[in-house]
Amino acid sequence: MKKAHIIGVAGVAMSATAKLLMDARWDVSGSDDDFYPPASDYVEKLGFIFHQGYRPSNIPEDVDLVIIGRNAKLTPETNPEVEHAHEMGVEIKSFPEVVAELTIDAHKIVVAGSYGKSTVTSIAAWALVHTEKDPSYFVGAYPLDMEFTSHKGKGEVAIIEGDEYPTAHWDDSSKFLHFNADDVLLTAVEHDHVNVFPTYKEYVQPFIKLLRNMPEHGLLVACIDNKGVAEVLAHAPQYITYGLSEEALWHATNISYGETTIFDLMHDNKVVAKLQTQLLGSHNVQNIVGAAALLLTRELVTVEELQSAVASFSGVRRRLNKISTTSRIPTYEGFGSSYEKARAAIDAIALHYPDKKIVTLFEPHTFSWRNRDALEWYDTVFEEMKDVLVFHPAEQGADTHKQLTQNEIVGRIKASGISAIPVQDANSVYEKLTETLTDDTVLLVLTSGNLDGVLDTLPEWLDSTFI
Repeated sequence: MKKAHIIGVAGVAMSATAKLLMDARWDVSGSDDDFYPPASDYVEKLGFIFHQGYRPSNIPEDVDLVIIGRNAKLTPETNPEVEHAHEMGVEIKSFPEVVAELTIDAHKIVVAGSYGKSTVTSIAAWALVHTEKDPSYFVGAYPLDMEFTSHKGKGEVAIIEGDEYPTAHWDDSSKFLHFNADDVLLTAVEHDHVNVFPTYKEYVQPFIKLLRNMPEHGLLVACIDNKGVAEVLAHAPQYITYGLSEEALWHATNISYGETTIFDLMHDNKVVAKLQTQLLGSHNVQNIVGAAALLLTRELVTVEELQSAVASFSGVRRRLNKISTTSRIPTYEGFGSSYEKARAAIDAIALHYPDKKIVTLFEPHTFSWRNRDALEWYDTVFEEMKDVLVFHPAEQGADTHKQLTQNEIVGRIKASGISAIPVQDANSVYEKLTETLTDDTVLLVLTSGNLDGVLDTLPEWLDSTFI
């Protein structure tokens, strides 16, 4: 049995890669230093040998392959374990290279875009899992209905979430370019990752390359609600369109929002099916239409199978899933890693809770939110909020870009006319939530981190405090 060691394994994508390797009968080990739920729980569930902290001795002497993440701490100059891997002379690869090799014989469908990737990938994968088609899949988040974030199946199709971020410290090409997509579903092209792509022109180039690299038989499923997608779709060999707009070949009409959302799925202005979903927001209707367009056009499921899969799909962790249970304050967790994702989450909550005021607990965790070039985002992103509790910005990589301070962020939000309250730790978070939450409020948590552990205890605190 071949052995693989993964340095930086506690990330969602890296642990998903570990699962694919295990499915392919590799003996896997890994290491990381930042280790907290849900990643820690997931790694423990997978059951491979895991080392807390980075040390040369973590790497098995007879290892065949070392996979290294792109975390800022994972360079030979700063990490003794990475340095040792290079000194050993063993094969070193990035996770996209490994995923590509493990799915080489499948018809690869890559879901790309600035937002919506995890949800669309999960819906499409769930539709095939739900109908026992045993697909291969790779999701960069935690689907609520599937036990694992990845799987190497016996089916002919692999559905892979692919992002535009650089592959590795030694490889600046975008991750999704390694997957050699047969088909692409493109959700949106909005300037993101400003620390890597300073201008929109630089940001869009990997997407154009992704489409140009598709084979002649390849199909682009393009969301024309998004201007950036509409501008690049001509680079694909062939395409179909989806969206909320009636101009899209596949679109939704007669949308009814409530505890569940019901709508008509249209194709070429003809009703294909009535779909019902537990997911919140118009953006999730858009996501479902995109997955449906792909699945039905490629004849991967029947209409009836699609209806059943969509109705039973519970969502993706951190993509507006409800985290409170008995609390009288409904509380949802959104990813919020960019302006567009945050606004989509806020708009969805406002749509489903029109009679409630929104309180947001926000952690500026990604480079985009912490970068001074994005300061203007704070002028409008929290419009219509009752209060915004602002957690201190994450410090990782702070010296590699123009890092904003908590005071600057709070001040900018206040200047837009919204109440902004700085919070530092669990005690101050709970103190301020006790002051701001009332029976006419709904709480939205926006972060791609875990609020220094607050996220782990928040649901239980809410359920015990607001009975």
